[in-house]
Amino acid sequence: MTAKKQQVKKLHEERMQVKKFRLFDAVLAAVCVTMVVESVAPTAAIGNSQYFWWALMFITFFIPYGFITAELGSTYRDKGGIFDWIQRAYGRKWGSRSAWYYWIQFVFWVASLAVLFTGVLSQVIGRDIPVLMAVVLQLILIWVMCIGSLMPISVNKWLINLGTYAKIILMVGLGVFGLYCGIVFGFANPVTSTADLLPSIGGITFISVIILNFKGFEVVAAFTGDMKDPKKDIPKAFLLGGILICFFYVFATFGIGAAIPVAELSTSGGLIDSFIYFFSILGLPGHILVPIVGILFLFTLFINVLSWALGVNYVASHAAEQHAMPKIFSKRNKDGAPLGASILNGVIASLMVVAVPFIPNPDIFWGFFALQIITLFFAYLLMFPAFKKLRRIDPNVERPFKAPGGPLMINLIAYVPLTLLIVSAIFSMVYPLADGTWYLDTMIVAGTIAAVIVGEIIVVTTGRTARASEKMAESLLPKKVAGTTCATLPGSGTGSSL
Repeated sequence: MTAKKQQVKKLHEERMQVKKFRLFDAVLAAVCVTMVVESVAPTAAIGNSQYFWWALMFITFFIPYGFITAELGSTYRDKGGIFDWIQRAYGRKWGSRSAWYYWIQFVFWVASLAVLFTGVLSQVIGRDIPVLMAVVLQLILIWVMCIGSLMPISVNKWLINLGTYAKIILMVGLGVFGLYCGIVFGFANPVTSTADLLPSIGGITFISVIILNFKGFEVVAAFTGDMKDPKKDIPKAFLLGGILICFFYVFATFGIGAAIPVAELSTSGGLIDSFIYFFSILGLPGHILVPIVGILFLFTLFINVLSWALGVNYVASHAAEQHAMPKIFSKRNKDGAPLGASILNGVIASLMVVAVPFIPNPDIFWGFFALQIITLFFAYLLMFPAFKKLRRIDPNVERPFKAPGGPLMINLIAYVPLTLLIVSAIFSMVYPLADGTWYLDTMIVAGTIAAVIVGEIIVVTTGRTARASEKMAESLLPKKVAGTTCATLPGSGTGSSL
C-alpha cells in the first residue's frame, strides 16, 4: 500500500513538473502572434487622438474580448476554435459563416501584404517599380508564403522567433528615434492643448485598426492545460499582454507622428518614410540603413503570414471535415498541413493582385487591408453572444476560467464589443474626407458584398452535403425490428444539440 502511495505521489509530481508553462511564456507567445508592424502606419494616421482611442478600446473591447476568449478557449478545447464555439451555440450554418469569413480575411490580408511589399521595395531602392514587374514580384511573394505555410511548425518556429525580434527592433526604433528627434528638432504633430487628444471625426476610419491590433489573443487560452493555476494566470496574461501590445504600438505610432504630419502620412509607406526622415535629419548613412530597415520590414511581412497561415487554414480544413466548408478545404499533405486551403489562398490572392492595375483606387493597400478587417470582424461577431448562450445552454460544464460578474456585467462584455465591431466595420467602408464630406469606398463595399454572397453559397451547398451525409449515416443504422425502434444517437438528425 505504501509503495502504491509513493507511485501515485511520484506521478503527481511528474505531472506538476510538466505544468511549468509560466505566465511570462503565455504573455510572450500572445504578443508574438498578435503584433504586426504593417498596422503601425494606419494607426498613426488617426493622429494625436489615437491615445484616447487606445485607452477606450482597451477598456471597452480588449478586456471583454480577453475574458470571453479565455473562458471559451479554456472550457472548450475544440480543434476549430472560434468555428466550434459558434457552431456549438448557433448550429452548423453560423459556424460555416464564421469559418468562411475567418479564412477569406486571411486571403485579403495576403493580397494587401503583397501590394505593401512592392511599395516598400520601391521606397528602399529609391525608384518606381514598373507595373508588370510589381505584379510578378507580388505573385512570387504570395506563392512563397503559401508554400512556406505548408512546412512543419518545427521548421517555421525559428523563423517566427527571428521575425518577432525584427518586429521589436522596428517598433522600438521608431519610438526611440521619434522621441529624440521630436525633443531636439520639434514634433511634426505637436500637442498644443487637451483638445488635440480628443477624438476627431477624421480618424474614425482607422479605429478598426486598433481593434484589429488586439485580435489573436485567444492563443493564451490554448495554454490553459499547461498552467499550474489557469484561473489566476489567464487574466494576468491577458492584462499584461494587452498592456505590452498597447505600449509597443503606441510607442511606434508616436515615432511616426513625430516625423510625418498626419495630413501627409501614407498608410502603406509611413513606416519607411519615418526612418528615412530620422536618418536624414540625424546625418546617418541612409543609403545603408534604409535598405536594412526595409529588409527587416519585408521579413516581418513574410513571418506574419507564416505565423497565422497554419491556424487559419487548419480551422477551414477542420470545418470542411464537418461539412461546413467545401470539400477541397479538407485536403491535406503528407505532413497533415491543410494543402487545399493553402492553394486556394494563393489562387485568390493572385487573382486580386493581377486585378490591381485595373482597380481605380489611390490606396489599394488600404482597400485590401480594410476588406481583411471587415471580414475578420464578421467572423468574430457571433463569438460574443455565443459566449452568453453557452453559459445558458451548457451551464454544468467545467470552466477552468470563468469571466467575472453578474448578469449585467455578462451582458456588457457580450454586447459592447459586438457593437464596436459593427460600427468599426461600417466606418471602414464609409469615412470622412479632409473637406468634411463623406466618402463611400465602392471597392471595399463591392468586395464585402462579394464575400457575403460567396459565403452564403457555401452555407447552402455545404448544408446539402451535410444533410446527405446525415441521411447516409441514418441508413446504416439498424432498421425497425418487430415493432421496436432503434435508439437515437445523441446529436444525430438536426444537429440542434450544438
